[in-house]
Amino acid sequence: MNLKPFIFSVIVIAAFGLLFYNLKRLFNYLKIAQPENRWDKPVQRIIHTIKVALGQSKIMREKTAGVIHVAIFWGFNVFLFSLIESILSGLTGKFSLSFLGPVYSLITLTTDVFSVLIILAIIWALLRRFVTKVKRLQGDAEEKKDAIIVLLSIFVIVVSLLLENAANSLMLHKTEISITAYHIDKVTFFAKFATTIWTLTPISDIIGKLFTLESAKIIYEISWWTHIIGVFAFMNYLPFSKHFHVYTAVLNVYFSPLGFPNKVEKIDFEKEGVEKFGVVDVEDFGWKSLLDGYSCTHCGRCDSVCPAYTTGKVLSPRQIIIGIRERTTDKAPILLKEIEAKKKTNGKESEPLSLLVKEQEILDKKFVGDYQNVDALWQCTSCGACMMECPVTIEHVPAIINMRRSLVMMEANFPPLLQSAFSNLETNATPWAFPPSERADWAEGTGVKTAAENPDFDVLFWVGCSGSFDDRSKKISVAFTKLLQAAGINFAILGTEEQCNGDVARRAGNEYLADMLIKANIETLNRYNVKKIVTFCPHCFNIMKNEYPDFGGNYEVIHHTQYLNQLISEGKLKLKNSGKDIQNVAYHDSCYIGRYNNIYDEPRQVLHQIGLNVKEAKRHADKGFCCGAGGAQMFLEETEGKRVNIERTEELLETGSRTLVSNCPFCMTMLTDGVKAKDKVDEVEVKDIAEILLENLA
Repeated sequence: MNLKPFIFSVIVIAAFGLLFYNLKRLFNYLKIAQPENRWDKPVQRIIHTIKVALGQSKIMREKTAGVIHVAIFWGFNVFLFSLIESILSGLTGKFSLSFLGPVYSLITLTTDVFSVLIILAIIWALLRRFVTKVKRLQGDAEEKKDAIIVLLSIFVIVVSLLLENAANSLMLHKTEISITAYHIDKVTFFAKFATTIWTLTPISDIIGKLFTLESAKIIYEISWWTHIIGVFAFMNYLPFSKHFHVYTAVLNVYFSPLGFPNKVEKIDFEKEGVEKFGVVDVEDFGWKSLLDGYSCTHCGRCDSVCPAYTTGKVLSPRQIIIGIRERTTDKAPILLKEIEAKKKTNGKESEPLSLLVKEQEILDKKFVGDYQNVDALWQCTSCGACMMECPVTIEHVPAIINMRRSLVMMEANFPPLLQSAFSNLETNATPWAFPPSERADWAEGTGVKTAAENPDFDVLFWVGCSGSFDDRSKKISVAFTKLLQAAGINFAILGTEEQCNGDVARRAGNEYLADMLIKANIETLNRYNVKKIVTFCPHCFNIMKNEYPDFGGNYEVIHHTQYLNQLISEGKLKLKNSGKDIQNVAYHDSCYIGRYNNIYDEPRQVLHQIGLNVKEAKRHADKGFCCGAGGAQMFLEETEGKRVNIERTEELLETGSRTLVSNCPFCMTMLTDGVKAKDKVDEVEVKDIAEILLENLA
């Protein structure tokens, strides 16, 4: 009696039963989170998932690691056919997918090729992690142990499969020779021959020649059991590993925003029964944030591009997400027990649960403090580089901002330097200590009219706080208005009726203050029936374009680089097209124009049309490096590591350009300070695109 199918059946049931139990347990933890609507636009989401998850588009943004991962990812997809064949063979005693004919040839060939590719990829990955020691791949002892277990498990699984196929190849080859020599019956001959011809395994064939027929039978059995047990053990280890993303990554991509996450959620302060604002603990997150925690691959790509992390600060976007998963797995089981207890009493008050000492200790811990470094949360520039590089579309920045919200609005726990900005926003509607009455002083003598003076305007020029009060940015305001006048545009400004857009307060976690500013601005804009807004501040642009609609403010919002490019194309602005004074310029991509809104071409087109040669920094376009001012960092001080603006300025100076071009008043300030710090004031100047364009008008 052949006991193999019976024994194997028990193993299969146990393996998949245990996997189902652990997956169900972990996915049940998502129930503790807040509801989110991530089920809309299924067609677009499927297309997005095919591109990012299956097409590995984000993985390939870093070519070296991308090649390794793509080889492993697609190799395992191909191996699913071999796994199905092995499982059914073990259950039935004998099974083959050879009835698929030519398709089977393709499967066996790709399995053979990918076996070698994966083995090479694993060796390469081990060398990168433990020999060359790529910085972003380094972690604590637990991280290293997990990496070794995962990589060596994959290695054993693939090598055993290759040996299994090699032994099987030899046995099939010997069977074919035997049939050819001793059988005359044509039906039997061609049936056996068909079984053999569809098996296309050139690499396994070569290895198989090293075995004898008897040794091949033994090697096949050992390899088959090693491979299948290895797969079962590996798939059950994954839920406890950083590689849990194998099960969650595709889902995480599917439920991610279809575009770049360029907005944060609105808090409804008028909703009844709200006791907490922001994220105090993991149950305050939406369920997608908890799924983000499950999906983190610990690859460190987010850290490698983070301005704070790369300049020696404590912020690690990876650790932010790891902290979410750790708190979820620690606290969720306890919260689910409480939920089940309430169900039994139909929601009525019941006796408090009797908790273990360890469980009570977990509940007593603070999420922001014990699982999240508070200082790290205040070092984020909200540049979004982490989200741009994440291969599984994790949303780091919204998570950080939501934790800031609870610190500010629930605990009044924020850096002292922000108090001045908050106070000024409350009293002056600007983060600086300037009276609102001076907001339009920059426009004196320019002929610019306010909306009150010219209610029939076509375009509203939203000046912003920097353009109204900062001496350097005022020059940009003047330059841009001269360009609008030269183009014959009927425009106006709000003057003293304009208030801060709310971005600083919002990114700093003071949502209540941001809510007041946003609603006040929308009321003013609607009173003047504003349809089109142009601004040279990317922060004003982003919040008004992407976040104001959530508050009922729907306008056509255009960044000044886009608008200037349009005016040139329409022939409303005539250029000298000389570029004699500035031959080479280094252009800096603002995060909130670039990554947040995918505006890369228009600013460069303006410079090219002027006749300038744009010298790109090492990190540019969607891989551009932050100036260090976003996320309310403009109003904080960097007390740790290298200053972010110095890092960026040095990179731009390396281009050899004598002019650094900006499209943002915050970036202008940071780069100007950087040039001063490098003692390059006499050699290099920082200018806005509008200023350069004005100099080159015909």
